Amino acid sequence: MKNNNKLHYSILPTPLHKLENLSKKFNTNIFCKRDDLTGFAFGGNKTRKLDYLIYEAIQNGADTIIAVGAYQSNFCRIASAYGAATGLEVRLVLGGVKPERATGNLLLDNLFGAQIHDVESFEWDDWEKEADVLMKKLEHSGKKVYKMPIGGSTSTGAKGYIDCMREIKEFSEKENIYFKNIFHATGSAGTQSGLVLGKSYTGYDARINGIAITKNAKQIAAEVEALCAEAESKIETGYRKEDIVVDDTYIGDAYGAETKEANEAISLFATNEGILLDRVYSGKAAAGMIDYIRKGKFNSGENLLYIHTGGNIQLFK
Repeated sequence: MKNNNKLHYSILPTPLHKLENLSKKFNTNIFCKRDDLTGFAFGGNKTRKLDYLIYEAIQNGADTIIAVGAYQSNFCRIASAYGAATGLEVRLVLGGVKPERATGNLLLDNLFGAQIHDVESFEWDDWEKEADVLMKKLEHSGKKVYKMPIGGSTSTGAKGYIDCMREIKEFSEKENIYFKNIFHATGSAGTQSGLVLGKSYTGYDARINGIAITKNAKQIAAEVEALCAEAESKIETGYRKEDIVVDDTYIGDAYGAETKEANEAISLFATNEGILLDRVYSGKAAAGMIDYIRKGKFNSGENLLYIHTGGNIQLFK
């Protein structure tokens, strides 16, 4: 896959290192890919996607972008920063209950100069419909609009995590350290589809464990497969359906709900490694990995990789 069709706001490759204290605690070699350190607008997995998406928007002649998400959307935060950096007008369609005070990601959206459009609904379909209405209105007024779905989960955005898998393989070959299991948070399917495509592209033989944080396993797996199938016609690689693995055990009562398992994982990473996770995404993915270890699903001393997809700004909402 040629990577010249993207911007370069991310600091890549991101660090990958062993979590020494947690490894000793759990008698397992736990490594972390620090995609919370992509280096732009507080970082996170969405930066990799937007490197490609914003490039495509500019190449298509867009002067305005629309991003969609909840009020504390990491994707919308980084999209707002990209707009500020590239001179694009940013419109955010944000759903849920509008907070009385802008904090966390929403505070940063405002700081970057994004224009907010509120949707009083928790249904993602309602957010997308409102974004479609907004796009038509803006286009009617003469704007050239590039609309991105929730999480930037398109075949274009997925390229960012093909890159990530390539970086993992390069680390393994350089350090002679290979991972049988990779863990990450999966929500809008973009990150996981990129990793699954990247597995086929690089030939890296690891099980990619997507820990669901938004929908049930069947729904997310179907969305990952649809993105992979769409990407096949655009990217020089395929995928295997059996490589799409999603576990929805750790969501809690609903998307964004606080769980004691995630809170424990946040505490363990903070007090043992000085690494901050969040309660919505990365904390639940880490909780899943820790639970797998405790249940004896791996051999003693096995190498595991946790991809920290960012989102720790949520701690300050």
